[in-house]
Amino acid sequence: VQLVESGGGLVQAGGSLTLSCAASGFTLDYNAIGWIRQAPGKSREGVLCISSSDAWTYYIDSIKGRFTISRDNAQNTVYLQMNSLKPEDTAVYYCATDLQKDCNFYSTFDYWGQGTQVTVSS
Repeated sequence: VQLVESGGGLVQAGGSLTLSCAASGFTLDYNAIGWIRQAPGKSREGVLCISSSDAWTYYIDSIKGRFTISRDNAQNTVYLQMNSLKPEDTAVYYCATDLQKDCNFYSTFDYWGQGTQVTVSS
């Protein structure tokens, strides 16, 4: 199982970024994928998850209306579209999975990518 994130970078507040999570070593179609972030000096927090049936689970309320998640099973990729970014969204963003079809609490995720840095300037 391998997950590789990309798409992070530096953006001004109010801007947008799209993160990608490329999956390999397992069948993406049958598994939920979550995005989790870790800001400097803070513990990890779940952001958003998409199940095998494309149901979304929000782990935090602060991203509702700004972040969306989607998957392209043919490309073995999950995307996190982030709009109206705020400085408090600055973090390393990880995608992860526990190879289950539904979104569980992110602490159950066994497989993680290396993360991609998102920095939002004010």
